[in-house]
Amino acid sequence: MSPAPASLPTPTPDPALPARVRVHEVGPRDGLQNERAVVPVEVKAEFIHRLADAGLTTIEATSFVRPDRVPQLADAEDLWPRLADLPGVRLPALVPNARGLDRALALGVREVAVFASVTESFARANLGRSVDASLDMFAPVVTRATDAGVPVRGYLSMCFGDPWEGEVPIPRVVAVARRLLDLGCAELSLGDTIGVATPGRVTALLAALGDAGIGAERLAVHFHDTYGQALANTLAALRYGVTTVDASAGGLGGCPFARSATGNLATEDLLWMLRGLGIETGVDLDRLTAASLWMARHLGRPSPSRTVRASAPEEA
Repeated sequence: MSPAPASLPTPTPDPALPARVRVHEVGPRDGLQNERAVVPVEVKAEFIHRLADAGLTTIEATSFVRPDRVPQLADAEDLWPRLADLPGVRLPALVPNARGLDRALALGVREVAVFASVTESFARANLGRSVDASLDMFAPVVTRATDAGVPVRGYLSMCFGDPWEGEVPIPRVVAVARRLLDLGCAELSLGDTIGVATPGRVTALLAALGDAGIGAERLAVHFHDTYGQALANTLAALRYGVTTVDASAGGLGGCPFARSATGNLATEDLLWMLRGLGIETGVDLDRLTAASLWMARHLGRPSPSRTVRASAPEEA
């Protein structure tokens, strides 16, 4: 007989931490983009609806990328109309270039994101151009979106380590972050794309950004759990004042252009920790776990999330 799953942790608030955190759910886009078998658009739409039903209010739905680059997201135009009945949910979408923005605006997308690299190696692997050239490409995209009343999030990948270049110097991250903000990005998400960050390094980067005039209110964090440090790194960011955390339901995800990138921080694992700290999110953990189990069955494998597995050991 399997033991009963543990009850939710008793909240023990820490006055040094924020009272509320906004979870930026990336499962439908970042989580599914690396799946080898194409997930049917009907399943994706149902997944997003289940995530919204769990209380997530920001769900990154898709990317308007070239279909041959990421076939898993080639159905963006088909997916978007299926989400029209979620008016109270923010549904940002990734746009890699001007053509991607055109496609997004034509469908009425109200929030977009651009994906920049801090390192030259990954910029060339992911975008086929240098860091400077990619930022130049994003400039008119951000301007046009902003002029249309569509806020732009700027992703910074490889903020802590790069599989080709090793440890990434903090000043380089600060420089790219500054340029994205100067372009007009409303928010920056700091990505530990290959999961090599540690809490001290996270704090050092946030302090350097603060010294450069980039406060925690403009920042989000996006950790991968390659070495099991994602929650510890998140806690370090919360202590610095960050209140937006990217996570992926069920721990889905990786990066198709960086083979050493493993899964994202699982949203359920994040919620378990935040509840224990008395931090509000507005998300129902039981409903979210059920949504992740539903998707795991469609993918034909167990969820990587420790919290999902502990809550449903019979399906692990």
